[in-house]
Amino acid sequence: MRKHLLSLAIIAALGAPAYGAVLEGNALYETLFKSGTLSQMEEGDKLVYRREVTNKVKPETATRDTGNVVLSLEQGDALMANLEFRQEEKHRNLGSFPASIGNPMIMYFAETVARDMAETAGGSPFYIRNRLKEALVGAAEMAEGQADLDGAGIAVKTVVMRPFADDPNRDRMHGFEDLELIFAMSDAVPGWYLSMSAVTPPESAVGYRSETRFVAIEDAE
Repeated sequence: MRKHLLSLAIIAALGAPAYGAVLEGNALYETLFKSGTLSQMEEGDKLVYRREVTNKVKPETATRDTGNVVLSLEQGDALMANLEFRQEEKHRNLGSFPASIGNPMIMYFAETVARDMAETAGGSPFYIRNRLKEALVGAAEMAEGQADLDGAGIAVKTVVMRPFADDPNRDRMHGFEDLELIFAMSDAVPGWYLSMSAVTPPESAVGYRSETRFVAIEDAE
């Protein structure tokens, strides 16, 4: 089995993109939920992501939710993408999804953000989940740039959205009202997603940050 590690310098290399273009509707959906992102993978291949969480209001969640998420492919009646959460020797199954629909990591990411927000700020998790889903097919700012991947330059698209910017219940969100979702994506990264982040502003009392970033691929051979 061959394991390829990505230099973590790639995250820092993104810097602060100068957003300008706006993506809306189908264009945004097709960028975030790009089809065919797992088509080059084979049964037995694994994508390894690192999830790290900070939450000043509920600091215990950093220990509970920080760990690796491993996407593996398994052939059954159809090729399935299996997600597993790992913390040292502890492994927990997160679900299986048809690989034909693309990389399910974005759905997992959105679900964890909705859960974290509901646990911390209260309110209906269904309401929060629906607002996040609407944001993912609404409108967002986008920047295109370059990043360094193990010494080679790669093209990166970065999309940022603020799902609760115009929400009528902003004043009841206890620090999450200005939450930003930031997605960095590249064809040069297996599975498309380089990083997915949910961040509250520095001045927010909740101090929430959830980042899931791609760190390695393990080949079946």
